[in-house]
Amino acid sequence: QVQLVESGGGLVQAGGSLRLSCAASGRTFSNYAMVWFRQAPVNEREFVSAISGWSGSSLYYADYAKDRFTISRDNARNTVYLQMNSLKPEDTAVYYCAAALSIVVHTTPVNYGYWGQGTQVTVSE
Repeated sequence: QVQLVESGGGLVQAGGSLRLSCAASGRTFSNYAMVWFRQAPVNEREFVSAISGWSGSSLYYADYAKDRFTISRDNARNTVYLQMNSLKPEDTAVYYCAAALSIVVHTTPVNYGYWGQGTQVTVSE
């Protein structure tokens, strides 16, 4: 069982940066693949970025996130991060972290059984 709590969202101007954190409970955090999704109003939940379990050596990004977002994990702190730079108004959404005990890293929400409550990111013009 894993419980996830996101933080770090807020209001930022276009071009600014935010770092989201997702703190996880449980002693086996390192085994879990961790992912960030986001959901804007009237949109479906979409993939942002993912990091594999254990060493986190495999990283995955949506095309719009490449070169702007960086995912990382600190297994000692049971935390996964999403550093977001050069933010755009279209990045406005609720950002969710999710976890799956899986070697394969999936990019669709249906494959993740553990979810946080989400953190709002709003990027103004």
